[in-house]
Amino acid sequence: MTTGWVEVGERVFVRRYTFFDQNIVVVLGRDEALVLDTRTTHIQAREILDDLRELGSPVVGIVVNSHGHYDHAFGNRVFRPAPIWGHERCASMLREAGERMRAAAAAETPDLRGDLAEVIIDPPDRTFAAQASICLDDGREVSLRYLGRGHTDNDVVMRIDGTDVLCAGDLVENGAPPYFGDGYPMDWPATAEALLALVGPSTVVVPGHGDPAGRAFVESQVSAFRAVADAARRVHGGEATVDDVLPLVPYPARAAREPVERAVAQLRGELAAAASA
Repeated sequence: MTTGWVEVGERVFVRRYTFFDQNIVVVLGRDEALVLDTRTTHIQAREILDDLRELGSPVVGIVVNSHGHYDHAFGNRVFRPAPIWGHERCASMLREAGERMRAAAAAETPDLRGDLAEVIIDPPDRTFAAQASICLDDGREVSLRYLGRGHTDNDVVMRIDGTDVLCAGDLVENGAPPYFGDGYPMDWPATAEALLALVGPSTVVVPGHGDPAGRAFVESQVSAFRAVADAARRVHGGEATVDDVLPLVPYPARAAREPVERAVAQLRGELAAAASA
């Protein structure tokens, strides 16, 4: 599935990698580039650098992590000394949960166990709570915004001045159900609605995984997140069991249970970070 670089806005390129069907975004300035997300291992991160030859081998002067999951941030060290931007809880997630994520990734993908053992977990050093602006060397502004809890408690979206491109990270995912294991399903609908408010009729929305899409795609994601939250409220209120509400969730049966159970846990106050919002 690996594609070449596809220009989705003026000097904004997306490359889709087979591993996890993941999108990596590059924004070209005059002599430098910004890279959004760094993949799972140092080898995968170096593959990004190798592929940048197709764009003229720009120096990577800025890195952004859309959130702190290993598949988006474990390649960070390869891009140093570039500053790495991310939400403040992206940095803490990598510091506090990085080794847990390494172990989980090794169990999930045994073929990468050796490569994962060599990863030096390197959290963002340029952090923010709500929003930040970055200037490329050509004067273009890139804005980062935290819209609320969703896929994690530290997802950020990115917009590039002069384009109608919105990089959404894993707040939306195309072609497969989102991962809810670190998510906040009761908050996610409102966060996705805030994302939708940034999407115009011609906006290109680049998800963390899967095909870039448009407004209708984000609307469908909002609807699905609402269905998960509504189903969980029924369970929490004693009206139904988890098994009863699974048909109400618009994901395949094998994928519907985790979001509902996670949402019920949030309603019960059982999520470790639930009180921090």
